[in-house]
Amino acid sequence: MSLSVSALLSERKNGEFDVFEALLETLAKNKTKLQENDVLVISTKYISNSQGRIVSTKKIKVSKKGLDTAKKFQMKPEIAEIIVRETDKIFGGISGFVITSSENIMAPNGGIDKSNVKKDQVILYPKNPFLMAEQIRRKIFLKFLIHVGVILVDSRLMPARVGTSGVAISCAGIEPVLDLRSKKDLDGNPLKVTFQAVIDNIATIANHKMGEGAESKPFAIVRDSGAQLTDRKISPSEMAVSPDQCVYVRGLTNV
Repeated sequence: MSLSVSALLSERKNGEFDVFEALLETLAKNKTKLQENDVLVISTKYISNSQGRIVSTKKIKVSKKGLDTAKKFQMKPEIAEIIVRETDKIFGGISGFVITSSENIMAPNGGIDKSNVKKDQVILYPKNPFLMAEQIRRKIFLKFLIHVGVILVDSRLMPARVGTSGVAISCAGIEPVLDLRSKKDLDGNPLKVTFQAVIDNIATIANHKMGEGAESKPFAIVRDSGAQLTDRKISPSEMAVSPDQCVYVRGLTNV
């Protein structure tokens, strides 16, 4: 069977809401059903919206650290303050953008986004993304008695590349990486360090179909992906390395 991706059109919602109930509504309106071994990909921004993770910049009180960050990187003080609050570390940046890390997730400006929100608002990363993914997976099993994987996807700029691609912020019910160490390449050479980023690959495929603008497709069903599903709890440490272990970070800081 060939891999297929179906992005689902969904009504936009305001205020906090139940993502699982929204999923059921969306499946019904798109006249589709989840099947055993499907992978359900959900936009992190949709999850954040459901949690009320939208902040008005007009209500932000700026600290000294926020002011210093704003001055250093030529940013609006309110945006700088939100970045300071939402991240663990700022590595550096350019005018208007800083490279940050929060719980080993590296992103420009702490992952905050100004798209698909009203003027003077920003949307933050969701709270407890791994717990959210696991709760949705369990509810799907209890409702339909099927095993699916769940991935929460965001779009991300890649180093020295034009445009964005998908990246998995969290997952549940699916093995996040495939360990290819000790496997052999076409010439019989053993692979020494290779891991395949299964969920990031699926996230990018789904993100391509879900879109980046006004498509209003926060859900995607990836079918026949070949990914290995699991009932075990996934740890965030399985998906990311700390910045001091990252080849890009270490390579640039050691110049």
